[in-house]
Amino acid sequence: MKLAIPRERRAGETRVAAVPETVKKLLGLGLTEPQVVVETGAGAGASIPDQAFSDAGATIAQSYKETVAGADVVLKVNRPVTAGEDAEADELADLPKGAVVIAVFDVWQAGGAIQACADAGVHAFAMDLMPRITRAQAMDVLSSQANLAGYRAVIDSAHQFGRAFPLMMTAAGTVPPARVLVMGAGVAGLQAIATAGRMGASVSATDVRPAAKEQVESLAAKFVAVEDEEFKEAESAGGYAKEMSDAYKQKQAQLIAETVPKQDIVITTAQVPGRKAPQLVSAEMVASMKPGSVIADLAAGQGGNVALTEPGSVSVQHGVTILGHTNWPARIPVSASSLYARNLVSFLKLMVAEDGGLSPDGEDQLLTGTRLTGGGRIVHPDFQPSGG
Repeated sequence: MKLAIPRERRAGETRVAAVPETVKKLLGLGLTEPQVVVETGAGAGASIPDQAFSDAGATIAQSYKETVAGADVVLKVNRPVTAGEDAEADELADLPKGAVVIAVFDVWQAGGAIQACADAGVHAFAMDLMPRITRAQAMDVLSSQANLAGYRAVIDSAHQFGRAFPLMMTAAGTVPPARVLVMGAGVAGLQAIATAGRMGASVSATDVRPAAKEQVESLAAKFVAVEDEEFKEAESAGGYAKEMSDAYKQKQAQLIAETVPKQDIVITTAQVPGRKAPQLVSAEMVASMKPGSVIADLAAGQGGNVALTEPGSVSVQHGVTILGHTNWPARIPVSASSLYARNLVSFLKLMVAEDGGLSPDGEDQLLTGTRLTGGGRIVHPDFQPSGG
């Protein structure tokens, strides 16, 4: 049973789908005559030399074609590059029919790539479609990578910021703590709150869910919200089912507009699968901030939460530095690769049959929820072609 780990070919991608630790785990999954083949240089971006993979039991291949030739399973960070994206780097062309391909497909932005996988005859599984249930936590790549993105956003912001983060009292005078506002208290946001707090900043946070207040305050941050009667009712109801009124939304927006100018650093994290990122920070809000302030936009890959974000770039607008990186986990590749590779091992275990073969067509909820293609067609109900 051949498991292939090719080098990632998309621009700016530094992660790899296996690390030496998980190579050993892959070889111990119980597959029939397992062989792990890693393309030379696959781990270079994550500071993993070929020799480290070799010492863990992997075979090093000298090209992509050699890596995937005869592969039963191909583990990747990103979906394969298709001929429609780059005819010279078509990764599907060399994949064996029937191979299992596991990656983050960025499904809502994939366009014709899903159909291309179906046409190539591979069993494609999208890790970004993993059901959010307790049993799937060890395979939840969105959470593992978002956690690191939230951390890295604070580190990059601190690097750009021209002052210290913590309160410093010296003989020469006092340095006040940096004021950090985190917008969105999901996985990335909570990690950003925790990291900024550990670095000594004065942290506040906001979220559209009143239920997030308790999580924010448990990290010693201030929750920014209009806490009127409507808010309290939504909070007692769990904060998820109750839609806030337009009047409340307007009051909350006004509060945020008054809060942003007081901040040194703003970190935005709001993303909605399949849709453009919601705008949280207007151009007017950016202009209202102090020169030297920093904004880290974790949703830049979906168009950005900030009106003036330039996706893929670091720009200065009205004296404010806006970090518009579109692949935040790739900015911390050693840790991101390690966590992602472990997610993949946990997922692949679901396909290992008792006889040592693979069962990609199993009825496990985690397999059916992530399976995109099989048998030459798109099988996921949410991505069927028109009339399919």
